[in-house]
Amino acid sequence: MGRPSPTPEEERLVPRVLAAVAVLAFTIYCVVDAVQTDDDEVRGIPKLLWLVMILLFPLVGGAAWLVAGRPTSILETLLGPRHGDGPPRGPLGPDDDPDFLKRL
Repeated sequence: MGRPSPTPEEERLVPRVLAAVAVLAFTIYCVVDAVQTDDDEVRGIPKLLWLVMILLFPLVGGAAWLVAGRPTSILETLLGPRHGDGPPRGPLGPDDDPDFLKRL
């Protein structure tokens, strides 16, 4: 005799639990990241307000922290510096190298 098939309520429970665990993990990550960031490196609002926002509005507050509150936002990490104030993203091609063009 096998296990009885799950009820519809039980089938809906697994995605809800997974979503809750994902939100909890995201919130914990954002809180730990905010706590470990130096006060003078936090952008926008003071660190304490970031923590309150992350805890009160886990998804929106956490996403806002990652984009606007961290010293280097996730977008800057993925896309590179906004104003070209960082190192080049990769090697230059020969047609972009001034020394190479001078030798032609």
